[in-house]
Amino acid sequence: MTKIKAPPDVPRWAALAAHAVPLVTLPSGLWRLALVAGLPVTQDAELGAMGFWVSAYVVSLSVVSELLAFLTLGLVRSWGEVFPRWMPFLGGRRVNPAAATAAAFAGVAGLCAIAGWGVYASYADLGPGIPASPAQEALLIACYAPLLAWPVLVAAVAASYYRRRTRAAGSGSGSGSGSGSVRQYGAGRPSASSWV
Repeated sequence: MTKIKAPPDVPRWAALAAHAVPLVTLPSGLWRLALVAGLPVTQDAELGAMGFWVSAYVVSLSVVSELLAFLTLGLVRSWGEVFPRWMPFLGGRRVNPAAATAAAFAGVAGLCAIAGWGVYASYADLGPGIPASPAQEALLIACYAPLLAWPVLVAAVAASYYRRRTRAAGSGSGSGSGSGSVRQYGAGRPSASSWV
């Protein structure tokens, strides 16, 4: 069984779900890259000859969505608990669990809004649509269907992160009375660098 890097108090299901997020976004990104490359993913020959700016937009959309998906790993990795030392102004400081969770749930809300708009636009027949053969349409659906899991996975991992971090903060508040215990990363836990 493959070992997934995560702090010891992260549930295995949460670590697996967080690592699945970049995988569910990958097929749609690859489909968009194939579209830009002019591969026969649609019947419209015009789409194969996109202008530079349209191609740049489509490629950057794929890259940005994959990078956002990778941010989910912060909810199960040490850099989601303590900012890495190389970050200016924030390096070495603890990540506020409420802020990280709020950012994750804002992403979930955004993803749900985009999915809702996509479904509405499809059924309302808005926009030109994508001309495709049945095989091309099946490929498009197969590449985009996994995206439905993205907000669900992020919401589950974010809820787990918040429970774990607030429970740890609540149980650690009574232990240790010196000023050194406030700066301590976590009583009885390995240092953050050992999880990276």
